[in-house]
Amino acid sequence: MDSAGDEFMKYRSPLVSRYASKEMAYNFSDRKKFSTWRKLWIYLAKGEKALDLPITDAQVEEMEARVEDIDFAMAAEEERKLRHDVMAHVHTFAHCCPAAAPIIHLGATSCYVGDNTDLIVLRDGFDILLPKLARVIDRLANFAEKYANLPTLGFTHYQPAQLTTVGKRSCLWIQDLTMDMRNLQRARDDLRFRGVKGTTGTQASFLQLFQGDHDKVEELDRMVTEMAGFKKAYLVTGQTYSRKVDIDSLSVLASLGATVHKICTDIRLLANLKEIEEPFEKDQIGSSAMPYKRNPMRCERCCSLARHLLALLSDPLQTASVQWLERTLDDSANRRISLPESFLTADIILSTLQNITEGLVVYPKVIERHIRHELPFMATENIIMAMVKAGGNRQDCHEKIRVLSQQAATVVKQEGGDNDLLDRVQADPYFAPILGQLDAVLDPKTFIGRAPQQVSRFLSEEVYPLLEPYKSKMDVKIELEL
Repeated sequence: MDSAGDEFMKYRSPLVSRYASKEMAYNFSDRKKFSTWRKLWIYLAKGEKALDLPITDAQVEEMEARVEDIDFAMAAEEERKLRHDVMAHVHTFAHCCPAAAPIIHLGATSCYVGDNTDLIVLRDGFDILLPKLARVIDRLANFAEKYANLPTLGFTHYQPAQLTTVGKRSCLWIQDLTMDMRNLQRARDDLRFRGVKGTTGTQASFLQLFQGDHDKVEELDRMVTEMAGFKKAYLVTGQTYSRKVDIDSLSVLASLGATVHKICTDIRLLANLKEIEEPFEKDQIGSSAMPYKRNPMRCERCCSLARHLLALLSDPLQTASVQWLERTLDDSANRRISLPESFLTADIILSTLQNITEGLVVYPKVIERHIRHELPFMATENIIMAMVKAGGNRQDCHEKIRVLSQQAATVVKQEGGDNDLLDRVQADPYFAPILGQLDAVLDPKTFIGRAPQQVSRFLSEEVYPLLEPYKSKMDVKIELEL
């Protein structure tokens, strides 16, 4: 069988083969990982050379020239022989850098490249996610502004409650996303470098290299940290950086997953009511059996993947809890899965949600019909107040309205008819003093409180300032491959 056919003979993660963006898939690729290992060996050599260890310019230049020249087949063969991934790549790098071979990985432990690369990849992963999250918030902010004044039924317990507006409801989604934005930024900024710490984190091997010169050991740590683009390194580590860092990183992604699940569930509920729908392509098929259906498949995908993102958080929690003393290797296999999958999954749901929010469809006439069906019941308190102002007795009016409401409810629930409460009010001579006011009393815009003003203030004070740093990255559109 040819190699093209071979790929269909083994499992491929749908996170990469089906959904993920190219930039996030590359961020967790072998190419990125092993070229970063090589860069870290170069940083180490440069720092050691600057601090007077016997390393030459020629050795450093040789390493720099071969960063991307990775013989993956040789590395795999070396790993089969040595049963050690880092040493396999040391040998592979040394093979193409014969002059530098004696000083590659000098004084370092495997976690020098392994953990420091993981921290670089986590940082870069957040840098991919943050603009995507900003774009989702931006699209929803545009939506909120457009529909800030459009009254709609509010729901508590998924039962009709007081009115809100379509824009105000979307601000509830935005508020959760802005919390996620701040969480991701904080987790990203809290990341430090493991740096140059040695086998159990004591820097003993480097102290030996520098013949007991503590200042040079600290300076090497600082220089390598700076070359890798970090402002700080952890002052204390075991063999690894604390696995609580992974908890911190993945917990903010899981929290984002919870937000996206709630937003997309809301859209799915509204789609059932035919009030709001996600984008639907001209030739898209909603159901193989029911041609009329427009299933909210993008939102369903987000919910499905968000559940996976939530579940992944248990991995770093358990891993951190079982790291014995300075470290144990039972973290490794788990982290190879949980770290990439969390970022890939978060990446996919943000790309999908951006696509959804760029094309949300609103049906005002359906929304208006649903309001008309429920508003008479909600307006009873306003009717009572109008009658009192016209000289009526509140208790008498309350009883009249109660009886008429029960009759109308019977028509709706037991007979399947329309809500005829208004007809009953208009037919009852008791309410004659306010019949001319009924249209005003029943104007939906009088039931939305300060929703439009809340939208305006929320967007201007909290949302737009948060998006300001990402203005230059707002124009990217998402076309989903379904």
